[in-house]
Amino acid sequence: MKLSSIPFVTTDWSRIEPTEHAGETGMALWRTQHFGDESQPVRVRVVEYSAGYLADHWCQKGHVLFCLEGELHTRLEDGRSFVLTPGMSYQVADHAEAHQSSTPIGAKLFIVD
Repeated sequence: MKLSSIPFVTTDWSRIEPTEHAGETGMALWRTQHFGDESQPVRVRVVEYSAGYLADHWCQKGHVLFCLEGELHTRLEDGRSFVLTPGMSYQVADHAEAHQSSTPIGAKLFIVD
């Protein structure tokens, strides 16, 4: 990720209309902003997962993900698993390690990718 062509801007996340994304179970609400130019786009999101959420895919995209609320479970394709609680983050590069998210109690995340 290269941050370029982004002027200083503030975001009031409560004013960003959420979009709903179904998981294998549960759902996610995304509040999304896009920054930068088309050759180096940067997506910034506040994502809320419902209790019982399980992603319907293995993600290959790189992220910087910060847990704001709740508890996020992340399973890697190689079998390792991690639990994030508020104040914790993970960082992973594009196509580095496939990962799948779930949460038994729900989670609110800040994600840059």
